[in-house]
Amino acid sequence: MMNNKVGLVMEGGAMRGMFTAGVIDVFMENGIEFPAAAGVSAGAVFGCNLKSRQIGRVIRYNKRYCRDKRYCSVQSLIKTGDLYGADFCYRELPETLDVFDKDAYEQNPMTFTVVCTDVLTGKPVYQRLDKVDENCFLWMRASASMPMVSKPVRVGGYTLLDGGMSDAIPLRYMQEQGYEKNIVILTRPRSYVKKPSSPMLMQLGLRRYPAMVKVMQKRHEMYAYQRAYVFASEKQGNTLVLCPDSDLPLSRTERDPEKLQQAYDEGRRIALRELDNIKAFLTDDNGGQNGN
Repeated sequence: MMNNKVGLVMEGGAMRGMFTAGVIDVFMENGIEFPAAAGVSAGAVFGCNLKSRQIGRVIRYNKRYCRDKRYCSVQSLIKTGDLYGADFCYRELPETLDVFDKDAYEQNPMTFTVVCTDVLTGKPVYQRLDKVDENCFLWMRASASMPMVSKPVRVGGYTLLDGGMSDAIPLRYMQEQGYEKNIVILTRPRSYVKKPSSPMLMQLGLRRYPAMVKVMQKRHEMYAYQRAYVFASEKQGNTLVLCPDSDLPLSRTERDPEKLQQAYDEGRRIALRELDNIKAFLTDDNGGQNGN
């Protein structure tokens, strides 16, 4: 089932992305497809499995390797500058340990765009990924490279970090691409309010990139504005929002397989609960309603 006018937006949230993984698995199990999707951070590195049509891959490899020091550890941060080991996560894992289906990804006509942040300007960079090559994984890595625990990634003539810093929920971007209707997957509940980041940590961790410091200083305001825009669009009937009912019981860098499973199961539960609304939204050219 696909409506060529409906796009998909997936925000980040590090390991809260297990919620998104649960949602997109339900999509795939029910034949729900999209002509285009945009993913930010975890929404990019997990959401790409929707294009490769690999049901269960995200929860499988995260549960298997979440406690592996090569995947995520302070040791990796000290040794390489990346909390999440770049070589392990973006080469060894997808090429050998839990193979990413490159052929299926490239054959799926859905366009997939990742969002990154240019550290020199603080502006978002949008990159469409049609081919699975070295640069493809570099763009995904850049989109998910959290400030202060990741090295900036150089690709495409840019120096980049996490897209969530500059465009956490790229609904406007998708609308500007011609998708007037969109399904938006959020990893925070409707009641969530982001707090300001620590000024001291920002100055220490991003002192080489003053534009990023400014972005981080106002990030909570940007995020509040974007969420308000999403929910306003929902009231107008052109957006359907899927999000947890309450805070997910896990941290951004969660390493407990059971908690990862709980977040994934919550995503599945919400998607299955809203399945009729999702199908109605996809088949109704005049908009839909969300009972979430």
